[in-house]
Amino acid sequence: MPVAFLADSILDLAWGVVLFWLALGGASLLLHGSPRLLTRLVFPLGALGALGIAGVGVAGLILPASAMVLPIGLPDLPFHLRLDALSAFFMVLLGGAAFGITVYATGYFRSMAAGPLALLAMWYHLFLAGMVTVLLADDAYAFMVAWEVMALSSYFLVTTDHKIPEIRRAGFLYLLIAHVGAVSLLLAFGVLQGGEGDYTFNTMRLAELTPFWSSAVFLLALFGFGAKAGLVPLHVWLPEAHPAAPSPVSALMSGVMLKTAIYGLLRATFDLLNVQIGWWGTLALALGLITALYGVIFAAVQSDMKRLLAWSSIENIGVILAAFGLTLIFHTDGKGALAALTLTALLYHALNHAFFKGLLFVGTGSVLHATGERRMGHLGGLMRAMPWTAWLTLIGALAIAGLPPLNGFVSEWLLLQAFLFTPGLTQPYLDMVVPVAAASVALAAALAAYVMVKFYGVVFLGQPRDPALRHAHDAGWPERLGMLWLAAGCVLLGLLPTQVIGWLEPVVLMLTGQTLPGAGSWLLLAPVSTERASYAPLIFLAVVVVVLLLTYLWVRRVYHGRVRRSDPWDCGYPEGDARMQDSAEGFGQPIRQIFEVFMRVERETPDPFDRKPHYRGDSRDKLWLLIYQPIDDLTAWLSKQAGRLQHGRIQWYLIYSFATLIFLLVFAAR
Repeated sequence: MPVAFLADSILDLAWGVVLFWLALGGASLLLHGSPRLLTRLVFPLGALGALGIAGVGVAGLILPASAMVLPIGLPDLPFHLRLDALSAFFMVLLGGAAFGITVYATGYFRSMAAGPLALLAMWYHLFLAGMVTVLLADDAYAFMVAWEVMALSSYFLVTTDHKIPEIRRAGFLYLLIAHVGAVSLLLAFGVLQGGEGDYTFNTMRLAELTPFWSSAVFLLALFGFGAKAGLVPLHVWLPEAHPAAPSPVSALMSGVMLKTAIYGLLRATFDLLNVQIGWWGTLALALGLITALYGVIFAAVQSDMKRLLAWSSIENIGVILAAFGLTLIFHTDGKGALAALTLTALLYHALNHAFFKGLLFVGTGSVLHATGERRMGHLGGLMRAMPWTAWLTLIGALAIAGLPPLNGFVSEWLLLQAFLFTPGLTQPYLDMVVPVAAASVALAAALAAYVMVKFYGVVFLGQPRDPALRHAHDAGWPERLGMLWLAAGCVLLGLLPTQVIGWLEPVVLMLTGQTLPGAGSWLLLAPVSTERASYAPLIFLAVVVVVLLLTYLWVRRVYHGRVRRSDPWDCGYPEGDARMQDSAEGFGQPIRQIFEVFMRVERETPDPFDRKPHYRGDSRDKLWLLIYQPIDDLTAWLSKQAGRLQHGRIQWYLIYSFATLIFLLVFAAR
């Protein structure tokens, strides 16, 4: 079979999965009276579609690029689709994470009412179809249509519980910023087509733009895609929308949807633009570091589980954007090998984040489903009642904390390798910026570990803060299978880094023109050279297993039968209870004190004479208060002034119409 024919068939299969998801969305409405069929047929079929998309992505990394034109759209604007190495990688990311999340959703939504469940299933599969079409689009028209489908479907998913005012507010904020970003992308594509009137990506690749207009395109793309990714200061929607959405939707948005913005930024910068300029990388690096540190600081002071994970997503997007900026710096400075290393770290971390953040969100979904509680201060000791959820969530927490031999360590280690082995650069100021940037990434990674200790320790360890938690039920088997898939991804991506990096080579070669120069084998990862630094995850794992086994055998031999159980030292206070454990607020208090300049802290001081005094401290985002609150106030004032025109009298409305008509006639006469 010819290779070109096979590549075209793979693209046909990808579009077939999109149509399959659209059909599932339509079927969901027809099955609104059969909730069992929705959870036992529609969602499992949707999960199989996700697995098919992952398979298409793997094939797309092996086969050459293929393209097709669909007979849909406007008369002179048909849909152009293309599958190349870049889109194939992100399809693997999407399909791999979406499969586990959708399997989890089959059990999570079982208790949902039939009517809302049918609508949710429709928007869920439309959301998946929109994201895949974004990755396949090969012209601005198809891209923007798919982008809007993705935004609108995710808006309706966020506002599933639309009867709650806070959720409606979160959904409106998300939709508003999404459309502001979409306008920026429209302007970027308008400049990219270079006045040719042809909005296909092939035409944009051939356009010869001046450095000024190239910079304009980059800034517009950075703003538009940054709004979708949660780049500071465009991040304000993310801590509101993710907690509002159902947990599988939050996992899909954080794990997958945010990466479509990274895909778009890579596509526009390295594929569509014919030139890259050095200061773009410096700007992206600075914004990425600010986003990473800002996100992890606010994650450390949260007391809501899902809000903590949402801020953590901002931190990880910042790390990815910092890697993007460093890639641009190396690429424009002629350091092709280091550009390839940094881009590899970027892609690896994007893939890792899809799995461990998806796992953490569905884990919190199981906790929320079992306890009805999101505030960590009301939880605790759930490892006893929910062992499956606790142990699988622990894998995600260790992975996002960057501990070997799990996947989060590999991508962060690769990025730090790029920072540490940076040679002298053309611009002298960069030689000073890069070490500071490396220290900032290390600080963000350390704080991320701190956040995960707080999250996992407060929720799953210790004693239950509410006696009712002792009766919490563990996740069902569909949820367990979904979490097992995501946890397996975290483990395998950590244990097989050389295989994953080899699989990423087509993408890196396509965007930078070079692959990693480092030596290594299936057992040893040496991204630069074996003389500089290397990492062997399987050997590390073997050492850990041997040490644990020897420790277990030694303890069994020496102390078996000699263990004495007693209460721990109680500091002289014999009536300690679960309320005296470390709380989420207390754990985050040092970070709140150190970084209080970045937030507005609102404290509720307890009455010392209360029998059970409660302390509460909320930290509000100052960027919201400085940037968005004045806009909100101005909009409310203008709306109030406009509302005064509504007198309820027909005479005044006729006068308005007459004055408008006179104005238009005078304007037209000129």
